[in-house]
Amino acid sequence: MLVEQTSIFLENKVGRLAEVTKSLADNEINIKALSLADTSEFGILRLILSAPAKARQALKDHGFTVGSAQVVAVEVPHAPGGLHTIVQLMGETSINIEYMYGFPFMGDNAVMIFRFDQPDAAVNLLKEKNFRILTHDEVYG
Repeated sequence: MLVEQTSIFLENKVGRLAEVTKSLADNEINIKALSLADTSEFGILRLILSAPAKARQALKDHGFTVGSAQVVAVEVPHAPGGLHTIVQLMGETSINIEYMYGFPFMGDNAVMIFRFDQPDAAVNLLKEKNFRILTHDEVYG
C-alpha cells in the first residue's frame, strides 16, 4: 500500500523548475501532488507522478539528480482535528513523520502524503484505526 514518490534535487536558480516541468510534459507524465522545499542553494522537489519510472529516466536523461521513495497516501477527514488524530497517533507509538504534504480533496476527505521512518508499522496502525490507505492507482484515479 505504499506509493512511489519521485524526488529531484534542483539548483535554486531561475528556470530550473521549468526544465523539470517541460521534461515531464514532453514525456506526457502528469503530476498529481508535489512539494517543494528549498534552501538558498538548492531545493528538493517531491512528486507523485503518473509514470514514476518513465519520469525518473526522462529526468536523468536531462541531467537531473533523481531519487525515489516509498510514501503513504492517507485519506484524512477534512474537519478540525482530522490531521491531528494521525499526528498524535504516530507520536504515541514512536513512529516519526519525516515529512508530509497534501493534495486536493477526495469528497469529504483530504489526502495527505506521509514519509514515515517505519512505513509498514505506520500503515498497519492506520489500518487498525480504520484510516483508508490509498494505492498509486487510487491516488492517480
